[in-house]
Amino acid sequence: MVTLDKYRREPMPRRMRLAIEFSYVIIGSLFIALAFNLFLLPNNIASGGVAGISTITKDVFGWEPGIVQWVLNILFFSMGLFILGKNFGIKSLVGTLILPFFVLITSDVVTPTEDPLLGAIFGGMGIGLGLGIVFRGRASTGGVDLGAQVLHKFTKLPLGICIAILDGTIVFTSAIVFSVEEGLYALISLFITSRTIDLVQVGFNTSKNVMIISKKEMEVRRALLNDIDRGVTVLKGAGGYTEEDRPVIMCVVQQNEFMKLTRTIKEIDPGAFIVTMNATEVLGEGFKTS
Repeated sequence: MVTLDKYRREPMPRRMRLAIEFSYVIIGSLFIALAFNLFLLPNNIASGGVAGISTITKDVFGWEPGIVQWVLNILFFSMGLFILGKNFGIKSLVGTLILPFFVLITSDVVTPTEDPLLGAIFGGMGIGLGLGIVFRGRASTGGVDLGAQVLHKFTKLPLGICIAILDGTIVFTSAIVFSVEEGLYALISLFITSRTIDLVQVGFNTSKNVMIISKKEMEVRRALLNDIDRGVTVLKGAGGYTEEDRPVIMCVVQQNEFMKLTRTIKEIDPGAFIVTMNATEVLGEGFKTS
């Protein structure tokens, strides 16, 4: 008898996994530094975070952004360590220290555009790409995120609200220091950053999670297993009005299999009730394994 055990991958050795995660932190930090120096700083776009603060202090006081980021990152990290405890990990400390270093060594790069809109778009994409890679290394670059955790601890506000408060304060300050227009560009960049992080985290491939209620449950299950070649899960359900048992068939398929699935179901049971949802991250046999 053949079992699935022979197909399971051996767990990655701990040292190799740590080396890969540290590589993610380093590569992601480099992307963030390049996006900052190429697009955001030259166009006075302070889209939140320690990078946004350093953009403002560069204009107001002439302070070197890399130095400002180093000081603030160490300050926030030390504050978080003291108030929240030792739960950040060495990888976050690496991100905290190495990002300002990359900002310093790439400070002489020449910006490819002086259009603030292009700067906001591509700067936001670069920052989001870098942060997404760092997050894949199960780390962070410190800074305002740690400050938000401290604020969350004392105010009990949701963490997302605390981050929004701090980033919003930085963007509002940039609108005062530079102009309202540049503050609006900062908001655009902040939005693009968040969307890019999502894309890096979950990828571009969108699968479909299909829920099916049919009077011909067994025929539909066999068709999905044999014709579509996808596994199914049967959930217990009941009619809200009739209170009759109505099993719900759940099946996840790739985007290009969806039309074949719905056509197959309708051929078996034209009255079948089908609900479809996007599934942006599917792990398991037949999909991504990690």
